[in-house]
Amino acid sequence: MTQEEVFKNLTAHCKEYGFVFQSSEIYDGLSAVYDYGQMGVELKNNIKKYWWDAMTRLNENIVGIDSAIFMHPRIWEASGHVGAFNDPLIDNKDSKKRYRADVLLEEYLAKLEEKMNKEVEKGKRKFGESFNEEQFRATNPNILRTKTKYDEVHGRMVAALEANDLNALRQLIIDCEIACPISGTKNWTEVRQFNLMFSTQLGNISGEDGTIYLRPETAQGIFVNFLNVQKTGRMKIPFGIAQIGKAFRNEIVARQFIFRMREFEQMEMQFFVRPGEELEWFKKWKETRLAWHKTIGLGDEKYRFHDHDKLAHYANAATDIEFEFPFGFKELEGVHSRTDFDLGNHQKFSGRKIQYFDPEKNESYVPYVIETSIGLDRCFLAVLSSAYCEEALENGETRVVLRIPAPLAPVKVAVLPLVKKDGLPEKAREIMDDMKYLFNCQYDEKDSIGKRYRRQDAIGTPFCVTIDHDTLKDNCVTIRYRDTMEQERVPISSLHSIIDEKVSIRSLLAKLR
Repeated sequence: MTQEEVFKNLTAHCKEYGFVFQSSEIYDGLSAVYDYGQMGVELKNNIKKYWWDAMTRLNENIVGIDSAIFMHPRIWEASGHVGAFNDPLIDNKDSKKRYRADVLLEEYLAKLEEKMNKEVEKGKRKFGESFNEEQFRATNPNILRTKTKYDEVHGRMVAALEANDLNALRQLIIDCEIACPISGTKNWTEVRQFNLMFSTQLGNISGEDGTIYLRPETAQGIFVNFLNVQKTGRMKIPFGIAQIGKAFRNEIVARQFIFRMREFEQMEMQFFVRPGEELEWFKKWKETRLAWHKTIGLGDEKYRFHDHDKLAHYANAATDIEFEFPFGFKELEGVHSRTDFDLGNHQKFSGRKIQYFDPEKNESYVPYVIETSIGLDRCFLAVLSSAYCEEALENGETRVVLRIPAPLAPVKVAVLPLVKKDGLPEKAREIMDDMKYLFNCQYDEKDSIGKRYRRQDAIGTPFCVTIDHDTLKDNCVTIRYRDTMEQERVPISSLHSIIDEKVSIRSLLAKLR
């Protein structure tokens, strides 16, 4: 089964088992907008809790806020979003489909990279244990030809983006003979800039026309509250402000399920430091954030850094933590050194002094900022796409199981009476009532025990607790483990400790020490 087929099955699975629904589905849906179902919201909340606790509990100098979505329109002028928050847009004249010009080129480069990797795989099979990948890449003529092409296209793309040369972007698409995936033709329009912000009206604002924007990022709410938090919290630099919240972008191409949406959720932390120390902190937060991701347990090899070719207008260093989704390595989190651009511009545009008095240096200055920004929806998708497994069993049957890391699983425990009689449901309810104060539990007595196990596998429940006739005699239950399907007889009195050790967020946080 191809990765594309697996991803298609995962998308269907998300709807069938209450993780993600198409928004406004009964009205034929709304493009690139999704609702999270009963299982999805639990998974999202668990990811948020892990991120929040890792930021605000493990770091005594990081606190959280929750700023408003609606903000004064001058904020977006100061941040540069009104004038510079654009993507290069190109249309195919035959299919009438709209694309981001830079994404078309990035996908072309990804195909060249995949071509080189296939050559490497062939070399590994041919030479076996004696294979030297570094030497092979440096000498294989097929790889060298492809690498030359890659470097040429990549260099031209970076130069065009940095110069904002839209004609050069279009010419590169033509030179690479990139065709529209829908029509198969290369009949392209000119490239033009497309502003990604949604605008709306909010009465009159100080005599202005009332046009405001849905925030395209949550960071600005942190910056405009810098002094409020610093003074009320008596914060000393270096310190950070964390926030989880919704953001909105009118994406040109919104696709790949919940990977790129028009309404999404961000988990951001802005870390304020002394000028001149920002690159040292940038390096530290790169490693800290990568460690957070790896601790989840999706596989260390699925992550990599990708340094930016074109820096944003506010940055002097930037990197992405990329994750290997079923459709390739894509950005999961950004770490940026934003310099003093944001606070400096808000000071300029607002006319208010936004500075920090450093008692150690006996001077005031505008702090520099290191930003960590992760897409919650993308993290959700990373967890699910890694967890989804269609597994063949020894008896010839198959099962679909979500191997979600136990601390993040929507339901932690399923309580299952073996049959609906003989006092077993009553005993099961007694256990359920005791456990639900500690864990998110699900009670199920419908269908055979085998079918109930399969339902719990499909939503990623790590533990099933079965109550049988012997339970009434020995006060023991059978605990079944999702990943191995092994079963173990344990006393009811031991359930709390066995389960808590595996499902608590503490188990993830402890690995970050």
